[in-house]
Amino acid sequence: MNKVILAGRLTRDPEMRYSSGETQTSIARYTLAVDRRFRRQGDEQTADFINCVVFGRGAEFAENYLHQGTKIIVEGRIQTGSYTNKEGQRVYTTEVIVE
Repeated sequence: MNKVILAGRLTRDPEMRYSSGETQTSIARYTLAVDRRFRRQGDEQTADFINCVVFGRGAEFAENYLHQGTKIIVEGRIQTGSYTNKEGQRVYTTEVIVE
């Protein structure tokens, strides 16, 4: 089972795109800052920055109602991938596909 639930704040407004082809699908991407549960004594609160992607109506909702600093809860699945950049190096990606 691949399921994740996150609560955090948006680091910036969602970035909106549309897929090409016969049926255009809206795609929103944003980064969620999720505070870590524990912190070391004397250290400031730290956060993890999680890349999120949402499709269709969820993307349209994100575009209309979510803005930088908005606190949200997302549910989805983790997806990994990789690609080769211009320098020929392998880059690995991890993101949450919001459902």
